[in-house]
Amino acid sequence: MITKESKQVPSSIMMVRPVRFGYNAETAVTNAFQVQDTGESAEQIQEKALEEFLSARDKLREEGVKVVEFVDTSEPHTPDSIFPNNWISFHDDGKVVLYPMCAENRRTERRKEFIDSLVEEYGFSVSEVIDYSDKEAEGVFLEGTGSVIFDYVNMIAYANYSPRTDKALFEEVCDRLGFKPFGFTSVDKAGKDIYHANVLMCLGDDFAVVCEESIRDEKERKALRDSLEKTGHEVVSITMDQMYSFAGNMLEVCNERGHRYLVMSQCAYDSLDDQQLETLAKYAKLLPLDVSTIEEKGGGSIRCMMAGVNLPKA
Repeated sequence: MITKESKQVPSSIMMVRPVRFGYNAETAVTNAFQVQDTGESAEQIQEKALEEFLSARDKLREEGVKVVEFVDTSEPHTPDSIFPNNWISFHDDGKVVLYPMCAENRRTERRKEFIDSLVEEYGFSVSEVIDYSDKEAEGVFLEGTGSVIFDYVNMIAYANYSPRTDKALFEEVCDRLGFKPFGFTSVDKAGKDIYHANVLMCLGDDFAVVCEESIRDEKERKALRDSLEKTGHEVVSITMDQMYSFAGNMLEVCNERGHRYLVMSQCAYDSLDDQQLETLAKYAKLLPLDVSTIEEKGGGSIRCMMAGVNLPKA
């Protein structure tokens, strides 16, 4: 079991328990991964999603991963609140960043009391809260660690430009936080912009999972691989079909003993071949979790459900 400490691998994660999870028509405009009609009632969908959430939370805790759980409220209705990584990011110098969200009904997911609770109840230290939510009025969006993949060790930030990921704001955030920006474009099977970088890419401490096939520009594709390899990451390339099974949507975490886990959905795990699984297992214990209802209705997977709490302790 690998126990090396790293700024890249959070030992605490924030999750939000859903109360009225469901298909979000507002986000479906830019998210090709959502499926609208499966003939189930809103109550049935929420019940299944809650079951999947609780099972995932419990399995993470069984492995010793610190899960800070907050519970959503029924009003205002926030069908995507189960994906907190899109509105917040935490940094090891104590900075917390709040991000502008594209869908109007996702903007009320931002909850200051969650930050207060991390400090008052869980003993984390916050030095500054940087709030970019006023950019929404300008139609400018950047959706947290969905849009931006931070390399906390090498201080590089990766982003896939899309209607939900504004280039100028990405560069502004990088400048404020001290990261070097690395932007690129990628497309889905229909040739549309992929909405978030963390759908096609996962960055661990010593490895990276990337759907290189989705990056059409050969120079961008090569530059991305070069950047990842130069910073010591073994690149595991996934296919477009594997990306659609959420194989890019993973997060490397660790428990209080420093044991590492690569958290992915069961769907993602099942899509990977033996060689890919063997390569990833060199770096962390693979932890597949069934979140199929959440994937189908929300268009996001297990990584979107976890916001890494990289804050220092008080």
